[in-house]
Amino acid sequence: MKTLFEKIIDGDLPGEKVYEDDKIVAIKDKFPKAPVHLLIIPRKPVPNVQALADQDFLLVGEIFRIAQLLAKEFGLDEDGYRITVNNGPNSGQEVDHLHFHLMGGHRLGPMG
Repeated sequence: MKTLFEKIIDGDLPGEKVYEDDKIVAIKDKFPKAPVHLLIIPRKPVPNVQALADQDFLLVGEIFRIAQLLAKEFGLDEDGYRITVNNGPNSGQEVDHLHFHLMGGHRLGPMG
């Protein structure tokens, strides 16, 4: 069964894509927690950080490269931004498909 993000990536569900290549898709978060709140999602359906295999770590590096590009495109590179990954139910992970939150556009509060 496809994850919510696989359905968005495949076009089965709507999502406002801001970046797309053969390995990664980035969309605007439907329920943003900051003026800019993007989700950077690998096309490969890895459930969470603990499920990453050795061959997936290059993909994680690529995700950070895309985060840099998007931060610049959305004007976050000068004042700063946050990249967050939730892992498992106690962290607040809601979709079992690895994804990175890129947030900024104002001063972000403390984490915890």
